[in-house]
Amino acid sequence: MRAKKTTEKKYITEDVDTLTIAEEPQLEMFIERHNFTFAPKNGALKNPYSVVSLFSGCGGMDLGFYKEGFKILWANDIDPVACETYKRNIGDHIVAGDITKIDYKKIPNCDVLLGGFPCQDFSMIWKRGGITTERGNLYRNFVDLVDLKNPKVFIAENVKGLLSANKGKAIEQIVSDFSTTGKFGYNITVNLINFADYGTPQLRQRILIIGTRKDIKEKFTIPKPTHTPENYVSAREALKGAEKVKYNNEHQNVNPSTIEKLKLIPAGGNFSDIPKNSPHYVKGMISHVYRRLHPDKPSTTIIAAGGGGTWGYHFDEPRPLTNRERARLFGYPDDFAFVGTITEVRRQIGNSVAPVGIQVFAKHIKKFLNQVTANVH
Repeated sequence: MRAKKTTEKKYITEDVDTLTIAEEPQLEMFIERHNFTFAPKNGALKNPYSVVSLFSGCGGMDLGFYKEGFKILWANDIDPVACETYKRNIGDHIVAGDITKIDYKKIPNCDVLLGGFPCQDFSMIWKRGGITTERGNLYRNFVDLVDLKNPKVFIAENVKGLLSANKGKAIEQIVSDFSTTGKFGYNITVNLINFADYGTPQLRQRILIIGTRKDIKEKFTIPKPTHTPENYVSAREALKGAEKVKYNNEHQNVNPSTIEKLKLIPAGGNFSDIPKNSPHYVKGMISHVYRRLHPDKPSTTIIAAGGGGTWGYHFDEPRPLTNRERARLFGYPDDFAFVGTITEVRRQIGNSVAPVGIQVFAKHIKKFLNQVTANVH
């Protein structure tokens, strides 16, 4: 059963299920402004629902579910350093290795399957091969595991560029593959969300592909945003006291010319603010180049890699952000210590899902499962 494209630009399976693309719904406010506390809430660990996680990285998505009391049975990532970070902070149930070489039969069954399959081939910043590349096709391993384990719910996270990759064919194929897999098939929604709407101090637009099994009659809708532009968590608020944290607060050696460039750029500005007649003028291709935080706004998107000028820069001091400051802008708690060099930790953070934002989704999914579990197996 394959998805068919309609003239209304929706993807409809041969059943009655419709794929919807929801853009940042503005609904009621979540009761908590933001929560940087690592320990699960009292009683949260009584939650009976189990999780398996793919492409887990350092554990940003898993952390959000862990904090809501989900039991994470098994996780996997190919980056051994990211796995060490995961083990230190979440648990030793993560397996370091290539997902294409792992025996799926050894992976436990679960209620929820999570994963952020590699995004680089869909990102609008870099050259995009989409699903025509070996890395871009790794989502199929996610589909295969859904097919084998039949979780009640799955969440696959990726970049906004997935919607336009391969001239829109990538998302159409991915939705088709997910909707028809497993014993029951899945009702799919593709949701374009901004994690700032869910308490993250960062304007970070991402796609969440969420599937619920077709034997579950209740319709799943995403949680209502907890924040609006009027009360977004600002960079100033997020970084308050960050310099006192003992983990991952190393400063880089900064080229004196970089310092002079930053002095010419106001808070919230970037390379384009440097006068063209200045000896420090540079040509940039993306807005991330020498981008400084604005103290009264969320950070712009923090990226995982890149050359000179792409590290993200402080609003007061002419310097790159420390990794602890980057972690604060994702909502990681201060006792979450990353393993690796400055560059390796930057990559782990930049590739991760914001835990403080995804926790809102974890809580919502827990509520959904509480409502439907009595009627499904």
